Amino acid sequence: MQIRKAKKEDVSLIVQMIANDKLGKLREDYRLPLPEKYLQAFENINNDPNQELVVIEDESGNVIGTLQLSFIQYLTYQGGIRAQIEAVRVHENYRGKGIGKILFQWAIEQSRSKGAHVVQLTTDKKRPDALEFYRVLGFVDSHEGMKLHLT
Repeated sequence: MQIRKAKKEDVSLIVQMIANDKLGKLREDYRLPLPEKYLQAFENINNDPNQELVVIEDESGNVIGTLQLSFIQYLTYQGGIRAQIEAVRVHENYRGKGIGKILFQWAIEQSRSKGAHVVQLTTDKKRPDALEFYRVLGFVDSHEGMKLHLT
């Protein structure tokens, strides 16, 4: 397996994976042709040196998973860097085979190499299996997250 930077040609499959669960179906607009807003978002992510959108391929070169890793510079923790993991998805045919663990190991090592002092993520409370997966990887639910959705 290989983890590589996502390319424009991957965007449709990435969005398809993001939309392929009970919560993703409610918030994504996956259809072909893919709405332009996704391609513009990809360009913004791709051009930002603090963003890494990656895919993982199987031995045949098929994209089977994805995640986005963001590096956030801030003043607290003596000017520390925080790594944020978002949009982790594994293709439904490959779930339960350790692909997510491989992606997370890569993201954690990438975060260390960039000098981050913490890796964080959020997950919806409606995803108990994801919460348990993150705990097994060593993540601790030490903070209460809050969101204000803007319409």
